[in-house]
Amino acid sequence: MAFDPGATECIAPANPGGGWDFTCRQVGKTLQDLGLISGTMQVTNLTGGSGGVAFAQITNKRNEDNNVIVAASSATATRLAQGAFPGGNMDQVRWIGSVGADYGIIAVAADSSVETLPQLIDQVKADPSSVAFAGGSAVGGWDHLKVLSMAKKAGVEDVRTVKYVAFEGGGEAITQLLAGSVQAFTGDASEAKGFVDSGDIKVLAVLAPERMEGDFAGFPTAKEQGIDAVGANWRGFYAPGGMTDDAYQYWTQNLKTLYDSLEWKQVMETNGIAPLDLSGEAFQQFVASSVEEIQTLSREIGLIK
Repeated sequence: MAFDPGATECIAPANPGGGWDFTCRQVGKTLQDLGLISGTMQVTNLTGGSGGVAFAQITNKRNEDNNVIVAASSATATRLAQGAFPGGNMDQVRWIGSVGADYGIIAVAADSSVETLPQLIDQVKADPSSVAFAGGSAVGGWDHLKVLSMAKKAGVEDVRTVKYVAFEGGGEAITQLLAGSVQAFTGDASEAKGFVDSGDIKVLAVLAPERMEGDFAGFPTAKEQGIDAVGANWRGFYAPGGMTDDAYQYWTQNLKTLYDSLEWKQVMETNGIAPLDLSGEAFQQFVASSVEEIQTLSREIGLIK
């Protein structure tokens, strides 16, 4: 290809241990293993504003950098939909592609007396203040909207009564759950994987259309428990808006090659990532419709006018 990057960099807009960090590190390692980039990809953790700090840095200071990509997800679309990045909109950057989707989960600490999702919802209905959900995104963010949409499907009349506590990442939210300061966790399968394996948390429901394969096959969906809620958090990347067409081509092509590789299929299976394969223009359109959908839900709950 015409473009060949020197030192490559992936920006994860949150602390180590969360979904964006995971996406950067796994993709960087796999690109290197497959010989698609030379040397190692540097991962830079740039936290703040639920992705806003990273977005501002790319659009303001690094708009023409061809060697950098930024991890994004449904949380990014949520912030853009709600106008939470000052002056930011999705057209200021170029959308490269997705590398899978992460279905949402609702979990409690392993020693919790709650065994099923309907049980938890009954507690919420009886006394909304008795159950605080912790998530790794801001109020009105993806983890929050996921719970609200699930509560709505479960017959909670005023979803604004549902208590949500925001943390700067999924890892932090789980730590608070284990410390007993909140009663439930709303996040993604991949974020919770380590805590599931160690037996620290109990997954009440996976917000997927059907049971997942691999390590998460043992967990019931919300649907199976009579609550028709699905919450998929896509994982992908955007690049600076001023990136050259050659460089954009290079990144979309390499991400596609990565996605189709056996190595990546292995990463997906091990980490409970579901298929979602979009690149270039198709991904751009997908993000646009995500943004639109989230605006609608946000209006319903009075987050935006």
